[in-house]
Amino acid sequence: MLQILHNPRCGKSRDCLLFATEKKVAFEVILYLENPLTVNDLKELVKKLKVKPIELVRQKETAWIENYKDKKLTNIQILKAIAKYPILMQRPIIIDGEKAIIARETDRLEDFLSEHLTKI
Repeated sequence: MLQILHNPRCGKSRDCLLFATEKKVAFEVILYLENPLTVNDLKELVKKLKVKPIELVRQKETAWIENYKDKKLTNIQILKAIAKYPILMQRPIIIDGEKAIIARETDRLEDFLSEHLTKI
């Protein structure tokens, strides 16, 4: 079953849930602000996304600007920052086993979900 890392206050995240619901794709919602990911969880997520940790960061967030902007951070320091301030993480993120995407664009989301749509 798909997992969607969701922030209910984010329009893109709400759109993702609506799209998956309309397409009748089974998914589990993970409210990552209420249940933050650990550094180890984030390491696994970065691997599934095939991105560098900095690509997972919302660099315009206040927590990033006030605490980390213009600092040279290691990958592990970036992951620790996200673990400490989960609001920094890009969203929504869809996880399917060993694959994941940051699903901000509907086209990308539809492509990723296409194999699930054919299973229905």
